[in-house]
Amino acid sequence: MPQPDDPTPAAQPVPGFVAVVPAGGAGTRLWPLSRAGAPKFLHDLTGTGRTLLQATADRLRPLVGDDGLLLVTGRTHLDAVRAQLPDLTDRDVLGEPSPRDSMAAIGLAAAVLVRRDPEVVIGSFAADHVITDEVAFRATVRQAVAVAREGWVCTIGIEPTHAATGFGYVRSGEALEVAGAPDAQVVAEFVEKPDAETATGYIEQGGFRWNAGMFVVRAATLLGHLRMQLPALHDGLVEIAAGLEAGDESALDRVWPGLTRIAIDHAIAEPVATAGGVAVVPGDFGWDDVGDWASLRDLLPSVAEVPTVIGDGSRVLSVGSTGLVVPAAGRTVAVVGLDDVVVVDTPDALLVTSTAAAQRVKEVVERLKATGAEELL
Repeated sequence: MPQPDDPTPAAQPVPGFVAVVPAGGAGTRLWPLSRAGAPKFLHDLTGTGRTLLQATADRLRPLVGDDGLLLVTGRTHLDAVRAQLPDLTDRDVLGEPSPRDSMAAIGLAAAVLVRRDPEVVIGSFAADHVITDEVAFRATVRQAVAVAREGWVCTIGIEPTHAATGFGYVRSGEALEVAGAPDAQVVAEFVEKPDAETATGYIEQGGFRWNAGMFVVRAATLLGHLRMQLPALHDGLVEIAAGLEAGDESALDRVWPGLTRIAIDHAIAEPVATAGGVAVVPGDFGWDDVGDWASLRDLLPSVAEVPTVIGDGSRVLSVGSTGLVVPAAGRTVAVVGLDDVVVVDTPDALLVTSTAAAQRVKEVVERLKATGAEELL
């Protein structure tokens, strides 16, 4: 897909840089469209004609070139991923036997890539985020790569637009002097998702940014930290990587199920930041993790006094209603006299809620799990 031109000579791919794209999760707050078998990253949720996964690859290609993507996804999604990104080779995709959280996924990618290039810098970028200013995004990543080459673990802190309680925060400290990264700062601390009062205080105080889970680091540096923090997890990933590079997946099947299940934030970012080894580059490029139907509605173009529609608008009849309607079952959906409603109609499940209650959709998925309704998950 054509990309907007960066208005600088730095628009060429970054040498020695590989983008790791963890593509996992079920996007339970976007049920019933997003499910375990077809998570949100496989859907075109923004009406661009590209799925979230394809849009992620599109914006990363100018940074890494045609052979600088490494995708980590569940084995059950391999066929769908390859269909959406047919240019990826077998060396560009790692299939997880089961979910083990972000540290195992990113760590395995690092262990594989460092065998190919001991000096490689990797950046981890989720497959299901939406970014509006891609030129600014790539400029920010270039700064992060410059910081990572100096031995730092570098995260990208999103400039907050409101006092969000659904994200963790990064508090920045003193400025760093790194060539090519004029905006870099040392991370003072990572803080967990706050309550509304605390989040408001962060915004008023300044110096706090959302933690979007984007990390840029030399693969060898990441593995060195992992060896110190969680040696058994490090050793397991290195063993798996050696087998994969030799064309033998037996270590993956044998070792993977016993790996520690932990997020990279807890495994690396937080303890290394406490030791003064994490930097942050601020990102002001329009970012959203599409966490629920309300956030998706806010992302899409809207017309006053009518619902936003994802899909075939001719299938939606609205009388005095606002909100979001997804007529994915192919039948007509009529909404009458409802404000801020969310209606998602699929062939085997119908969701009706409000934008205010959109975060609670996850509770429906939990109840379905409890009742054994696997066919709806």
